[in-house]
Amino acid sequence: MAGDTGQAGAASFALKSWRRLSGTAAGRWLFARLVGWQAPYFATISPRVDRLQPGRCETRLRKRRRVLNHIGSVHAIAMCNLAELAAGLMTDASIPPTHRWIPKGMTVEYRAKAMTDLRAVAAVEPLPVFGEASDFTVPVEVTDADGQLVFSARITMWVSPRRAA
Repeated sequence: MAGDTGQAGAASFALKSWRRLSGTAAGRWLFARLVGWQAPYFATISPRVDRLQPGRCETRLRKRRRVLNHIGSVHAIAMCNLAELAAGLMTDASIPPTHRWIPKGMTVEYRAKAMTDLRAVAAVEPLPVFGEASDFTVPVEVTDADGQLVFSARITMWVSPRRAA
């Protein structure tokens, strides 16, 4: 089936929800709100999700007053939040249901002033086979409305088998 990770098991709740809701603008809006409800800090940037599949997530945020810093560009922490959202959703959509994940670390580079709406892409290809507990590093690139790279991150996720119930 298209979008499978090649590993046994069903899609995550986030990926199943995305597949159900992503066909319309209203559904994509609702999906972003559900993510913000589950992880409230993400709601602070009012993100949008444009694409979610195993190995790839594309998110965006609008430049608005509440995400700005004192010089009028998008705040560094808002970009970190957007990058972590993209990496987290992509990881959730990519690992088998027998596993869980949590962010372990983040390295970022601020490349240019973020003066427009932003788009974050978290992409890993090919996906590893998830077995024993291990680090999974997710690169994320954030670009402005002109396609200029303004921020990049490498987010390390700790992926481990779920404990037996």
